[in-house]
Amino acid sequence: MVTETRFDVLIAGGGMVGASLAVALQPLGLRVGLVERFAFESTDQPGYDDRSVALSWGSGLILRAMGLENALQTGAEPIHSIHVSDRGHFGATRLQAGQAGVDALGYVVESRVLGQALQTALADGAVQLFQPAGVTGLRQQDDHVALDVVREERQQVLEARLLVVADGARSQLRHWLGIDASERDYHQTAIIANVTTDLPHRQAAYERFTPDGPLALLPMTRGRYSLVWTQRREKVDALMALDDQAFLARLQQAFGFRQGPFLRVGQRSTFPLALVKSACEYQGRALLIGNASHALHPVAGQGLNLALRDVAVLADLLASEAAAAAPDCGRSGLLQTYARERRPDHASVVTYTDGLVRLFSSDFPMLGPARAAGLLALDRVAPLRDLLMRQSMGLRFRKARLARGLTLRA
Repeated sequence: MVTETRFDVLIAGGGMVGASLAVALQPLGLRVGLVERFAFESTDQPGYDDRSVALSWGSGLILRAMGLENALQTGAEPIHSIHVSDRGHFGATRLQAGQAGVDALGYVVESRVLGQALQTALADGAVQLFQPAGVTGLRQQDDHVALDVVREERQQVLEARLLVVADGARSQLRHWLGIDASERDYHQTAIIANVTTDLPHRQAAYERFTPDGPLALLPMTRGRYSLVWTQRREKVDALMALDDQAFLARLQQAFGFRQGPFLRVGQRSTFPLALVKSACEYQGRALLIGNASHALHPVAGQGLNLALRDVAVLADLLASEAAAAAPDCGRSGLLQTYARERRPDHASVVTYTDGLVRLFSSDFPMLGPARAAGLLALDRVAPLRDLLMRQSMGLRFRKARLARGLTLRA
């Protein structure tokens, strides 16, 4: 196979978001390249580890339209209901798929399963893969971006009309582009593990707010739950040092017995939590998507879903550009349109997730009754509940063709 060095679109970062964009662009006939630090099959690939991801109903439509139906059918567990509560206070919000007229509010899939599906979809060679490969520099020109890449100790220069930066929250490329990013440290850490409860999960998800942070249980295949337990940072080391039985006892105390006793816990891992938001979405012919643009708190499971909507809108715009007589995927008008269309969704989700963390992590005594009243209102007032469901399902704003379940063509 001939190795291209000039592309219409070059994607830097082959994790979940970058690989999804590469798959979405395959039918368009564009010259697309993907640069990734790790080989897809490597156990060091952080995007496809043992964690699970929560996909909204809208994200399910996007992935199906990209041809990844099998991953959802065989490797994902549907979410039929969500129970939201505040520990120590009355009131709860219950969301049901039937209330929204859908089969599932979303899905939970292991990162490795989705990563394997993306890898398989990219195996036909329509996208030129540079992995494992490191990026050592970039230069912007009027009509292209030049990316310096090292692969197997050999230096290459790759040129692209559009560079899509998808290298994560600590993006080196964002720094090289001179795009500032604000960061709000939540002083919290998420503990991730798979757990098993005595009672079957029946496709029910739980979001329980505690004084230390939100605790989420997401239904997985084989009767398991994916646990995302947010803790104040100073308490994490002690929790992680507990043996399994002691850890489950502490978890039981925080969650309660709605699912019966916790029986087993798998390998535990942690990651610190912060809100990272770029000052702008693009610079010259380089565009940020996913965590390089907006890294969120995991409360309500919005991060990957917001990024997949980035993918859907960008792919839609590039499909229209690919149909032009002389396509220029990095022209300023296209990038301005992308930034304008994504701005309301970005602002809404950042406000939503950050607001939840601040509201439910506060120790102010009067907020407890107010939170309880709010949960009751969301449960009983249909318009409020419907708005929350549309936000959670990724259906509030303009939907690109992929987000409507439509296959892209140039």
